[in-house]
Amino acid sequence: MPMILDLKSDVLELTRTICDIESVSGNEKELADAIESSLQAYPHLEVIRDGDAIIARTNLGKSKRVVIAGHIDTVPIADNLPTKIISLERSHVLWGRGTVDMKAGVAVQLKLAAELTAPNVDVTWVFYDHEEVDSALNGLGRISRNRPELLDGSFAVLCEPSNARVEGGCNGTLRAEIKLSGTKAHSARPWMGENALHKAATPLAILAGYVPQEIEVDGLVYRESLNAVLMSSGIAANVIPDEAVITVNYRFAPAKNSKEAEAHLRELFAGHDLLVTDFADGARPGLDLPEAAAFVAATGTTPFPKYGWTDVARFSALGIPAVNFGPGDPNKAHADDEAVEIDQIYSCEKALRAWLLA
Repeated sequence: MPMILDLKSDVLELTRTICDIESVSGNEKELADAIESSLQAYPHLEVIRDGDAIIARTNLGKSKRVVIAGHIDTVPIADNLPTKIISLERSHVLWGRGTVDMKAGVAVQLKLAAELTAPNVDVTWVFYDHEEVDSALNGLGRISRNRPELLDGSFAVLCEPSNARVEGGCNGTLRAEIKLSGTKAHSARPWMGENALHKAATPLAILAGYVPQEIEVDGLVYRESLNAVLMSSGIAANVIPDEAVITVNYRFAPAKNSKEAEAHLRELFAGHDLLVTDFADGARPGLDLPEAAAFVAATGTTPFPKYGWTDVARFSALGIPAVNFGPGDPNKAHADDEAVEIDQIYSCEKALRAWLLA
């Protein structure tokens, strides 16, 4: 029998309960079973399962629907379960794997899904799997491909850790390889060859001198970045390398799409062999929408741009503006000392409740 969660318990205790159910990516079934069984006890919710993703939605006939989503998987355990409460000088934190990324946000979702029987809009609550692994396995991506109607809405909130403040949209990301060719030779007779690694000096100089753009989108200023992140060359210490590869990562503002980002890199590295290996478009924050304005007002925070890529981009691809809003410092995500400030859990619960009941 699946474990039944007390969804009306204090949100801190609910966070501890679901964190202590280990759900490293690929092992979400136990937690997904518990979430599904627990939500089925509430008649105001229609509960749908897709793999290890659980969708619960109200069907009140409201004129608008919003989507509130969070992933239930974590990165591997690092001797940081079970959870424990730690008292610091200025705050109390809940320590343990998943407390930040992102089961505190999921606990807020679960509690509100159970308690809000008459929100001011119809709500689709999404609890999805496989976020921390290859993008092809992502549960939200799977639903958007196979059952996009389950994600219909005019606005979405992703409860990723954001220090309990609104972070609008997200930058896009593109990775590319710059390949440099030469001629192999013995290192005792380098004049017989052509050193591909030495040719890396030119693109590296371009990268070192690159000044990132700051681009305003929907009232938020997104800072771009372009960096070398990997470099490979050579087969032995006595061989002149005939190939060198520099991998670059370009984080671009959501005013651009991936095609425009690629064009920018090809112009910047004109004359070099450049191969795009991976990309994901960003997401505009949509802060000009009434739903977004009401959400920002309910949180009582000043919106910030999201520099990293998150699953809000999947909503953007469906034409649904989205923001990030959840408890926890993103810098603590995946850390061995992962811990969320307890006050932020309550703050997010209060803000989301106020927004959905306003």
